[in-house]
Amino acid sequence: MSPNTEQHRPLNRARRHFLGVVFSTGVKVAAMSALVSTIFSLPARSMGTKWWNDNNDPGHSPGDSGQNCFLAGTLIMTPAGSVRIEDLQIGDLVETMRGQAMPVKWIGRQAYKKNGPSWSDSVMPIRISRQALDQKTPHADLYLSPNHALFIDGFLIRAKDLVNGLSIVPSLPAEREIIDYLHIVLDTHEVIFAEGAPAETFLLRSSNHENFTNFVEFSRLYPAECRSAMVPFAPIVGYEGGREHLGALLRLAIPRFIHKEDPIRDACNRFAARARRTNA
Repeated sequence: MSPNTEQHRPLNRARRHFLGVVFSTGVKVAAMSALVSTIFSLPARSMGTKWWNDNNDPGHSPGDSGQNCFLAGTLIMTPAGSVRIEDLQIGDLVETMRGQAMPVKWIGRQAYKKNGPSWSDSVMPIRISRQALDQKTPHADLYLSPNHALFIDGFLIRAKDLVNGLSIVPSLPAEREIIDYLHIVLDTHEVIFAEGAPAETFLLRSSNHENFTNFVEFSRLYPAECRSAMVPFAPIVGYEGGREHLGALLRLAIPRFIHKEDPIRDACNRFAARARRTNA
């Protein structure tokens, strides 16, 4: 997301059953920490543009950073229960997939105003429908910006790459003239629980916090960290440079740990099949 787009200008405890197999895979991923940084850099060479800054995406305008965020109103799991993301404050604890609560370091905010007849693909949220991932996850419709990633089968996969036209679709909860997005920054890149689904926190890379409207606050609070970079929680995969490159990337990078040649396709097929069964 970026304020430079022409069409738009800026203005419960988690469901552990869904994460049982996923977490066991995540443990393997954690064991390959030295490899994660390598994987993170590979998409730029093997899959085209990095999707956390995918300026070549036809849905993005030049300079658009493809920011990843939660739609305002999203419930985030905390030790005290679910809290709307806009009500979280710096220092509040949120539950993480590692099994420990971590304090919120900062909340990034961004808003887009509708100037045309429709929202652009880069701004329109992706709705992960209630129970789209399994019979309890998410426990309510979850709205993410297109580039926000979910933790699925040991990988971080963007919402827009999971769209199936059934249970995962571009959508707004109601017609509106302004879309408000927020994101959570922790000390490290983590997976938290949004409407019960495993979703990433903000991945700080160099100065990408400046894409948020309130970036000056972060710069004032953490001047020494404005140019720092976090290690990704898990391997990041995407189709930005073409599907044909994904299998080669995974075979090259992590053959000993992950046997799926295309985790995005596998996840899409699984969630679409579930949606068809549910709607039958």
